[in-house]
Amino acid sequence: MEYIYSALILNSLGQEVSEANVKKVIEAAGAKAEDAKVKALVSALEGVDIKEAISKAAFAAAPVAAAPVAAEAKAEKKAEESPQEQEKKAEEAAAGLASLFG
Repeated sequence: MEYIYSALILNSLGQEVSEANVKKVIEAAGAKAEDAKVKALVSALEGVDIKEAISKAAFAAAPVAAAPVAAEAKAEKKAEESPQEQEKKAEEAAAGLASLFG
């Protein structure tokens, strides 16, 4: 993660995202930079407009907030099951497992 953060820091400061600059940022933070990871990051970001990628990602993540409503409804439905229904489901599951071995 520190490699990504170093690229974001460099980009926000208007610096070039190069191998040397990424290494400097990581080492300034007190970590040891691995050459393979630095090279992979720099080559992956070659030709990518980081600011544009961030702005597109920010809009795509916004609609995710609707998911908890469905989870709450599902939790309420589970709470409504009677103990008899739960026992019946357990018996059906056990019967299904028995057919695998029998």
